[in-house]
Amino acid sequence: MAKVYVFLADGFEDIEALIPVDVWRRGGLDVTTVSISDFPLVQTAHGVNIEADIMFEQGDFSDADLLFLPGGMPGASNLHAHKGVCKAVVDHAAAGKKVAAICASPAVVLAPLGILDGKRATCYPGFEQALTEATYTADLVTVDGNITTGEGPAAAFPFAYELLTQLKNQQTADQIAEGMRYKHLMAK
Repeated sequence: MAKVYVFLADGFEDIEALIPVDVWRRGGLDVTTVSISDFPLVQTAHGVNIEADIMFEQGDFSDADLLFLPGGMPGASNLHAHKGVCKAVVDHAAAGKKVAAICASPAVVLAPLGILDGKRATCYPGFEQALTEATYTADLVTVDGNITTGEGPAAAFPFAYELLTQLKNQQTADQIAEGMRYKHLMAK
């Protein structure tokens, strides 16, 4: 079973974190939410308190198949300010393992770390200026090698299904999308 760690920082965008967590757990992935603050409760950008599964210090991320960075502000800035998160993501990407980020996080976290250098990527409109060493696609979801990026809140579902396909298979992603009525929505 694929192992996913979701880094949660105060100010993260609610649906960009929770839709992927929901989709991936429905799809049978082993998903662990990780608080990078001093407390297990992390407050979203919209004032919702979410209790993470573990604290950052409790994690050994070497067993991860995917490290995921939700967006939102100041969530993305808080992720970038956390030295442990930055080291884990850089090491993971350098090992050729999967890293995913959505909304502001591709620009605010991945780009400054050099992870997007020479890659195609997307992010929330207005942040693309930070992708100086990447090719900005403006797509909902962009996959380039081991890096998957998403545009913003509306991309949370296609982003989650794309990563479920990568970590499990297309059939599972299709079944979950159908069961959640996503395919019905997109057919309209």
